[in-house]
Order: sequence, then C-alpha cells, then structure tokens
Amino acid sequence: MKRDALSRREALAVIAGGMGVAACGPGGAGESGAGGAESGAGAAGADAAAGGGAGAGAAADAGVSVWTKDPAPFIQHGTNLETRLEDLGGLITPNELFFVRNHAPTPTVDPATYVLSVGGPGARSEVELSLDELRALPSQTLVAYIECAGNWRGFFQSVTGRTASGSQWGTGAIGCAEWGGPRLADVLALAGVRDDAVDVNVVGLDDAAWARPMPVAKAMHPDTILAMTMNGAPLPPDHGFPVRAVVPGWVGSSSVKWVGRIEVATGKVWVRSNTTSYVLVGDEWPADRYAPADGAAITTGRVKSALALPRPAQLAAGMQRLRGYAYSPQGPVAGVEWSVDGGPWAPARLIGASAALPHAWSRFELAWTATPGAHMLRTRATDAAGDTQPLEGVYNEKGYLLNVALPHPVDVA
Repeated sequence: MKRDALSRREALAVIAGGMGVAACGPGGAGESGAGGAESGAGAAGADAAAGGGAGAGAAADAGVSVWTKDPAPFIQHGTNLETRLEDLGGLITPNELFFVRNHAPTPTVDPATYVLSVGGPGARSEVELSLDELRALPSQTLVAYIECAGNWRGFFQSVTGRTASGSQWGTGAIGCAEWGGPRLADVLALAGVRDDAVDVNVVGLDDAAWARPMPVAKAMHPDTILAMTMNGAPLPPDHGFPVRAVVPGWVGSSSVKWVGRIEVATGKVWVRSNTTSYVLVGDEWPADRYAPADGAAITTGRVKSALALPRPAQLAAGMQRLRGYAYSPQGPVAGVEWSVDGGPWAPARLIGASAALPHAWSRFELAWTATPGAHMLRTRATDAAGDTQPLEGVYNEKGYLLNVALPHPVDVA
C-alpha cells in the first residue's frame, strides 16, 4: 500500500467573498475544458456495479450517449441533465432521477485496475489504495443533498434584469441521496498529514483531471467522505464510479467525481477551478481583492426553497395541496413560508426536517384554494441559523448562488 514519498508541488460575504473552494460552473460543455466537474447522478444497478472497462478518462465513442443513464426524464443542458422536481416525491432522489453535471461524456473507470493515490508535500508518505482496501476501511453513511452552485441561473434575467452566462438551469440541479464510504480523514491518516499541511486537493480521473482544493480542516471533518455507494448501490458511472468526494453543505463542484488522486499541500492550492472558474465576478468582488483569483471563490451554498411544479404550472381551480423542497448548508430548515400574488406570508407544513439529518433537504406542503387566472406564488425558507431567503437577487456574471424567494407562475383554469 505504501511506497516512498514523492516530491510534488477563499448574504454578501461569500456572495461578497468567502474563502475557499467553488461552485458548479457556468458552462454546458464546461469552462474547465473537457472532463467531468461536479455533481451527478445516474442509473443504479448492474451497470453501476460493473463500472466500466476501458480505463480512467476514456470518453464515450462518437455517436454514443454522453451519459450511461436514460436522459429522457430530464431537461437537457449540453452535457448536463436537470431533474424535474415535480417527478420527485420523497426525501431521497432516486439514482435514475438525480441530476448530472458534467463537462464532457462520463468517463469509464476499470474497477479491476483502479488505484487511489494519496500523498504530496503535506503528507508523511505516499499511499496507493485499491477498491478492496478502501472498502475495508470503516464506512460512514450520511444523507446529504448536492446542489450545483449554478442552480437557478436561468432566473437571473427575470429577478435581476441581467442574464448570467452559462447553462440556464431551472430549479433542478440538485438531489438528495444516501452516500456511503470511508471518511476522507481516515484515508488521509494512512498517508499521515503533516503539521504544516494547509490544503487538500481532490483530483478526478476525468479528461480534465478536475480538481477542487479544500482546507485541511474541511477535509478532516467527519462528514466529508469518499463515497462508494449511492442509495445503497455502487456509485453509478454518471455520479463518479467508483469513488467520489461528498462534501456536505459545500457547492456541488467540491464533491469531485471519479477521484484518483488526493494531494496534501503545504500552501494554498490555486487551480483553474478556484481562480478563473467557480468564482464570483462582478462589481462587488473586485479582482484585485481576490488575486490570484478573478473573484471570490465559493464554498457553501445558500438557504433555498422551490415548489415541485412545472414552470408555468397548470392547475385546476379549488383546493390544491402543493409541495416543494427546502434546504440549507447550515443544517435543517426551521420553516418555510408562502405567498400568493404579493400577499401576506403564511407558514407551510415542514415534512422531514430533522437535526438527525442536518445535511438533507426538507420537504414542505401548503394548501391553497386556487382561483381562476394567472398567479404568482413565492416560497421562502429560514434555516436553523436564522438565515432567510431574500426578496431581491444579487447579480454576478457567472450566475452562482441565486437564492431569492423565487416567483413561480401558476395558471389556474
């Protein structure tokens, strides 16, 4: 497992400039170039268990689907697949309906030859781990949502009057799953983390060698894991088979898929994904303040809520029970309110919000006596820390972290 050590080489505060890593990128084909980025989902079952054949980084042949899962249920954005929230019903998003954020076709990784390497200047030694050796480590299971930081990007024009660049996601670049695998801290312990270590950079086996650094403290958090299962099945290929990072509360691009290398550094790690990509760019984030990055790099997401309805929704007049999802990186949602046509806010009924599942999303339900005509519904969530969705959005050029109380058009016949 071990071999000789080798020498190897940062609301308006994050929406105004937090420290650390990043968000889901704006591009459909990807501003990070070819290769996988963030999120993902995929079909469970035999194909997921098998994983692949041709080896790390192999892309789909010309004319072959860029995903292993059926894209039919999704809204397609280039190489990305957006979940239709109205197709979901429970706490857990089924693997076959979990959104996909890729920069290129899903790579194929051969489980028989897979090796995870761990080391770098901030590690005491180099370690190589097979899948069997990873499976032999104590496993952590947690329920956590993963959301692309570009989720809701398609609404910037309607709520701020300015269009943000990149894939015009609706509300479905998010999903909640049960993830299982060893803690990243336990894997790092096998290599030994030096006292002067600063960052841990997780690198994927996709064509772009997608990399997302995080501070050592975040990497050592007990809920930061290397997932090998998703909803009780081996990770589907579209979601990072055989190993992906899951970093609860942080934006989806931090949860690197197809992990092949973990590098422990003795200084701040600057890569494309936290300098020119996945940063907040605009007047509020002058580049000279964040050099060498072009703006404020993103770590955590934002408190949000969304109705599980098509846009616009078509409903019949009379009593309607509407449902939706609410979530926050700061633990369980404390409450959700709803309003019709700018009227007073009323409480919705929370379903499943629990301190026992701090990284999961919550469901909510509201009862509305719908009258004929065109209406605008809004929901707003408040989390356990007291943060509430704002009524106005803050623009940034790449369209990250929008969490305004989102207007949802509904036509009632």
